[in-house]
Amino acid sequence: MATHGVENASKNVFLIWGGEGWVAGHLKELLQQQGEHVSTTTVRMENRESVMEELERIKPTHVLNCAGCTGRPNVDWCEDNKEQVIRSNVIGTLNLTDCCFLKNIHCTVFATGCIYAYDSKHPPGGEGYLEADPANFGGSYYSATKSKVEELMTTYSNCLILRLRMPVSDDLHPRSFVTKISKYDRVVNIPNSNTILHDLLPCAILLATAGDTGIYNFTNPGAISHNEVLNLFKKHVRPDFEWKNFSEEEQSKILKAGRSNCELNSDKLAKRMKDFGIEVKEVHTAYDECFQRMKAAGVR
Repeated sequence: MATHGVENASKNVFLIWGGEGWVAGHLKELLQQQGEHVSTTTVRMENRESVMEELERIKPTHVLNCAGCTGRPNVDWCEDNKEQVIRSNVIGTLNLTDCCFLKNIHCTVFATGCIYAYDSKHPPGGEGYLEADPANFGGSYYSATKSKVEELMTTYSNCLILRLRMPVSDDLHPRSFVTKISKYDRVVNIPNSNTILHDLLPCAILLATAGDTGIYNFTNPGAISHNEVLNLFKKHVRPDFEWKNFSEEEQSKILKAGRSNCELNSDKLAKRMKDFGIEVKEVHTAYDECFQRMKAAGVR
């Protein structure tokens, strides 16, 4: 197992890039609960001088990169703002990784698994994509930049790449996948890999602290359809919730960019977590428990 920058836990200093973001906030809270030294920053990743100054000021042992451009309100925005997307998702991500490399700092990049699409070898319910499989989805400019930069980042010996998909938190945050599909007029019904943050963000901290590098499909095992998610949401959180479906063809008529639908094979992550005595929960179980936590917290 490749490692880089492994430190005694008491000496770890974490710096979270994209410090005002959704995932960054969860990571900061987790690290604070664990008693770790953690700082956040909103310095632009593409500004090399500013990045180097921030690294020198904080002197982190570990950088957690949660920054990047996903588009608002969704990835369709990226189709009309390609230069800005390149500046952030390609130039910025590589610059931060390179600066960390030069300073011997472990860098964890919260990336995406939305670089694949179902095909004849990887149909719904069939074989999931492995970490080494070449990307085959470029239907959105966002995904195209992400697959290209990931290929380049694997060169760096200090870099851990975690591929999230359709992340979900234990609330109805606007960035959560559940929040998004619960507000749509109609949804497609396609099985996909999902990342339940409650389960997996602690794993990210473990991997970073251990100095792991390379790529992990960072999703709960298995795939779950939109209808299965919403049925569980209805069961535990909002009993009166109703929704309607439509086809991918109908969906494509209202979107500027295509959407990735795929299942990632997360066996590598599950096997590694067993080294820490942790079982990564299957996605249906993980969702059921997520919605039970929501209900207990009074989320509606």
